[in-house]
Amino acid sequence: MVKLMYCLRRLPNLSAEQFQGYWLNTHAPLVRTVAPVLKIRRYVQCHSFVDTRLAPAIDARSGAVAPYDGVAELWWDSIEDVIAAGSTSESRAAARRLLEDEQRFIDLSQSPLYFVREREIIGAGTPP
Repeated sequence: MVKLMYCLRRLPNLSAEQFQGYWLNTHAPLVRTVAPVLKIRRYVQCHSFVDTRLAPAIDARSGAVAPYDGVAELWWDSIEDVIAAGSTSESRAAARRLLEDEQRFIDLSQSPLYFVREREIIGAGTPP
């Protein structure tokens, strides 16, 4: 499988709550609607949160950078499916709908994305 990681930062005029509410309640249903034509196999939203009790884990790794407001994870069965997702007028229209909606709540210039292949080390069926 091929996975897209999309590290999201909200538009400056939105609070974290507004951003996450829109992302979950407006954008997610849109993604669900266009997923078949874009051959998206799985879509997960990872919403960030702050809990000061967790700060030592970040501090120990000198990982204190401006946090993302969330990470979107999208899966396809193959690179060919990702490429095919942009090969028809219907799929290009679906992709445009997603991008137009993203512009309403995501600071696109501050939200990198990249493709990865997962290598599960510990998982649901694997003992730690």
